[in-house]
Amino acid sequence: MKIMEDKKELEVIDLRVVAKKLFGKRKKFFIMWFIVTIFSLLWILPQPRYYICSVSLAPETSNNEMGGLASMASSLGLNLGNKNDAIYPALYPELFESPEFLVSLFSIKVSTIDDRVKNINYSDYLRKQTKKNWLTKPFIDIQKNIVRLFVTPDTVKSSSIGKLNPFNLSKIDFEMLEIIKGNIVCAVDQRTDVVTISVKDQDRLVCALVSDSVRQHLQDFIIKYRTSKVRIDLEHYVNLSDSALAEYNDAVQTYSNFCDANQDIMLQSVMSRREKLENAMQLKYNTYTAMQTQVETMRVRLQEKTPSFTILKSATVPHKPAGPKRLLFLFIMLITSTTIMSAYVLRSEMRNVLVFWGKAN
Repeated sequence: MKIMEDKKELEVIDLRVVAKKLFGKRKKFFIMWFIVTIFSLLWILPQPRYYICSVSLAPETSNNEMGGLASMASSLGLNLGNKNDAIYPALYPELFESPEFLVSLFSIKVSTIDDRVKNINYSDYLRKQTKKNWLTKPFIDIQKNIVRLFVTPDTVKSSSIGKLNPFNLSKIDFEMLEIIKGNIVCAVDQRTDVVTISVKDQDRLVCALVSDSVRQHLQDFIIKYRTSKVRIDLEHYVNLSDSALAEYNDAVQTYSNFCDANQDIMLQSVMSRREKLENAMQLKYNTYTAMQTQVETMRVRLQEKTPSFTILKSATVPHKPAGPKRLLFLFIMLITSTTIMSAYVLRSEMRNVLVFWGKAN
């Protein structure tokens, strides 16, 4: 019976009463909206605008051994993955977490759309040319100066591009690596294996240049990985072929010198020696031709192992900024502040609701 009475009391609180109470506090809401708008604009307006450029490519995978099973799974919208390669498209995003791969992006040459900066390293551009929020910049500078008081100079000093060691980066280089990691996003469609690389930057030309360069770095890395074994075999057979050619040339020289020195001599020992040298020369020649055949075979295999990439969407200089969404940010802040203010104004009604539900349970 007590719960029923509380429920009747709760039913008295309807939306008309709530609306009337909120309308009665409209002056406070207007003041609150004015203050929130001012502070929101002070925060969001100094935020530098940024652009996003995306490229999409479809890598060739080695699913020959899976045959019809892979084709059937693809028609059903499934992806069995590529078990022949240690690095298949689903793992490409993990590659963008690798310091070795990210450090290779430091030396990408970029230029700005206004020609203010031309042909400098991507890391130098991010360190010296990017704009900062003037509200937060003083606090960031103070933090950096405090950090430098507690670290050794060697850990703060940036290394030159040619001397970067991914295994032991300085603090500045590690921070730059984290910045680049945050600017580049790699996503893979699990069903189609389409790889999408998105790059964010304040300059739209730099954005497009870096996205295209990252795509090329990814392709080179995958090609190097997929062809590493064949390239080692090719280098091995090239060395054997060069050695066999040198031995064949020595055999030809020895045979020629012997023939020139014994032209008019018909002794059996001379003829036997001549025949022996000729057989040795022919053997060296056969070895050389066999090694040359292996070299050509390895070159054909290298071409077969080199994966191809179909570029579905190439890099294009964007014209519209991707953010920050200033109006959306202002709208969210106004909605959030209105919700908090309404909860504060209706705190007594909300307390009654919580008490009722507590007794009901």
